[in-house]
Amino acid sequence: MEQFFQIGVISSTHGLKGEVKVYPTTEDPKRFEVIRDVILDTGKEQINLEIERVKYFKQFVIVKFRGIDDINDIEKYKGRSLLVTRENATPLEEGEFYVADLIGLEVVTEDGSSYGHLVDVMETGANDVYVIERSDGKEILVPAIKQCILDTDIDKGIMKIHLLEGLED
Repeated sequence: MEQFFQIGVISSTHGLKGEVKVYPTTEDPKRFEVIRDVILDTGKEQINLEIERVKYFKQFVIVKFRGIDDINDIEKYKGRSLLVTRENATPLEEGEFYVADLIGLEVVTEDGSSYGHLVDVMETGANDVYVIERSDGKEILVPAIKQCILDTDIDKGIMKIHLLEGLED
């Protein structure tokens, strides 16, 4: 299981006093208001940062980190990810899973036959759609609904599915 979850990517600087525009990759950008500590993944190291202030501009979250007061101190991190620990991630409801924990699960059919692996999750308006790469290399899209997803066992690394008629066409 993943230890860290990405909540945003630094898009660019904002002004001269160390603020950055962050493209949020979390479901709820307002989450930045309650998160105090984030981890900046520089590619070489991980730096703990404390969020001092948050505001919004179009689809971006404008973030000011404590102790970073100059554009030159933050500019080099454009394009870098902001992470939170699993403990600071949004709590899940019963039957919900983090996408990072689903990717790579072995997918089996109702009778236990190996079918492939979950390689991606597409978020749509009505429900998520799981992208499963079959054993033969072809991809199939399966809606994340109770009629199709029979069981998900993160600890065992297995998802059991029922293929509705027409899904494999």
